[in-house]
Amino acid sequence: MSTPSTGDQTIYQRPAELLQNLIRFDTTNPPGNEVQCVRYINSLLTNAGFETSILAKDSNRPNLIARLKGQGIAPPLLLYGHVDVVSTANQNWTHPPFEGKVVDGYVWGRGALDMKGGIAMMLAAFLRAKAEGLTPAGDIVLAILSDEEAGGDYGANYIVENHAEQFEGIRYAIGEFGGFPLYIGKQKFYAIQVADKRFCWMKVILRGPGGHASTPVRGGIMARLAKLLQSLDQQRLPVHITPVARQMLESIAAAVPVPMNSVFQQLLDPALTDAVLDQFGPLGSKFDAMLHNTVNATVVQGGGKINVIPSEIILKLDGRLLPGYTFDNMVAELRPIIGEDAEVEIIRYDLPTPEPDMGLFDTLAGILSKADPGAIPVPLLLTATTDAKHFARLGIQTYGFTPMNLPEEFFFFNLIHAADERIPVEAVNFGANAVYEALQNCGE
Repeated sequence: MSTPSTGDQTIYQRPAELLQNLIRFDTTNPPGNEVQCVRYINSLLTNAGFETSILAKDSNRPNLIARLKGQGIAPPLLLYGHVDVVSTANQNWTHPPFEGKVVDGYVWGRGALDMKGGIAMMLAAFLRAKAEGLTPAGDIVLAILSDEEAGGDYGANYIVENHAEQFEGIRYAIGEFGGFPLYIGKQKFYAIQVADKRFCWMKVILRGPGGHASTPVRGGIMARLAKLLQSLDQQRLPVHITPVARQMLESIAAAVPVPMNSVFQQLLDPALTDAVLDQFGPLGSKFDAMLHNTVNATVVQGGGKINVIPSEIILKLDGRLLPGYTFDNMVAELRPIIGEDAEVEIIRYDLPTPEPDMGLFDTLAGILSKADPGAIPVPLLLTATTDAKHFARLGIQTYGFTPMNLPEEFFFFNLIHAADERIPVEAVNFGANAVYEALQNCGE
């Protein structure tokens, strides 16, 4: 792969081309190898006149910090995102995932949505601010990160623990993953992320008599595993209406016509929530994980020989916790499903974070209302997990704000981490302009 040119001082005017260049670096994690991609970004920034810092736990997994000086009359604003991507293994792509082709008005490739598209928006806005001589109210700090897809140990977690001085005085950050449209009825909404769920990765250990497989065993740990998996598939964990979810659903209910408005109001009644979600069909999937702690079984380990009944099976669960809930809450909610005799151990667990600081919401909402009149911005509780959890330890509130004006038929969540990931060229341009508006307006 040839290295994209870093000498073009006008690349910020073509965010989609910038995205193409980023996609062409294969930063699949594991192993990551984000170094060449970060070097390319670093060259763009230094050629534009920025001073940068490279901070790395591993030289092949670097992070980059740059700063645009402001007037000093407002706190700094942080822009951050990750350049690592998930694997494309065993996926059938229409166009090669690391060529960054533009076909039918879309940029195709791994990371187009998650989240090199967002990086392209931020970089374009940051470079534009320098080129146009913008002096914002406060400094703008740009952080390009590695390793988000594996938890951030070489990225956000590392720099928060070892270089917290880089983020002194910052109250708000813009990161992934929000600013995308939701179409409900005939109304268009933009979901701005103000909170996300947290990792609660666990292993459930089942133990029982092993032995020779020539003798039938009834009710052994294999049968118990089957029942456990079936129960996880058929049962939701209890309903929880968090403040962000309530605000989002109330905002939607106020904007949609009768009788749809009453359906959204019923979602806020825990006695009715699950029944309403079932009636919603595909629309219900958008809100299901927002209203429950969740678990998905992802790995089974047990047995080593075909003629030996195992005496231990380990089932690994990807659990995600709503804001304010803990590992103990998760285990208590799982017990009726997995039984009392199964052992549960933590693999990885993120501590709860405080309720979101909504102080920047109106500013970001105003930018989207101006860019797309008639659409209604609403707060979002993202059901995935982002690097926001690491910066929250420094008291920094993240807003997921990588805006994309997408057509109603474009189901982008189905393309994240999947084959044929792509983003409309115009959506990249829309986001870059919106982020630039944020740099102009935040702190005023």
